[in-house]
Amino acid sequence: MYNPPAFREDRPEVLREIMRAARLALIVSAAADGGVPEATHLPLFLVPEEGPHGTLYGHVAKANPQWKGLAAAGAARAIFQGPEAYVSPSHYASKQEHGRVVPTWNYVAVHAIGPVEVFEDAERLHAVVSRLTDRHEAPRADPWAVTDAPESFVASQLRGIVGIALRIETLIGKRKLSQNRPEPDRAGVVAGLAASEDAADRAVAEAMRAGS
Repeated sequence: MYNPPAFREDRPEVLREIMRAARLALIVSAAADGGVPEATHLPLFLVPEEGPHGTLYGHVAKANPQWKGLAAAGAARAIFQGPEAYVSPSHYASKQEHGRVVPTWNYVAVHAIGPVEVFEDAERLHAVVSRLTDRHEAPRADPWAVTDAPESFVASQLRGIVGIALRIETLIGKRKLSQNRPEPDRAGVVAGLAASEDAADRAVAEAMRAGS
């Protein structure tokens, strides 16, 4: 990922929060046949204590051929997308001064790279599925649990998936939030995005307000 110094984010606690908030990740790896890289959208959870930067866990359908590529390549990249928004030149104070401005896109992203393990052990799969479920059911008033389903049914479902464990060795964070613009331009972007009816725009304005 192209990442100029002005946009780099290295603070572990910030990177972990971006990953947590993203909810749905994109895992990219080499194809088993050496062709075009493969990608799958999937939820992941992080165990910070495992490895240099933690370990990500998730699962894919056994019918998804990417898991064979993951097993063969032994490494993968997980991408987490944070807030993002189009930035119009009209937001910049400098537009009125000299007009030498162009559109851009502000966004937040984290890339986690490292060796990956695939596994089919039923006990490990059950633990991964349960943890993911508990995490995303937690906000509900009446959360559903894996144990709510018949044990035999759960066992049959587990036979249709493959677990993934990505041990993060390289963690790249990027917060492209107009840090390279003069302060009046940044203020104009915050004001413009905050006034938008689009929730994604307002989320970027909030991220900019939070500062570096």
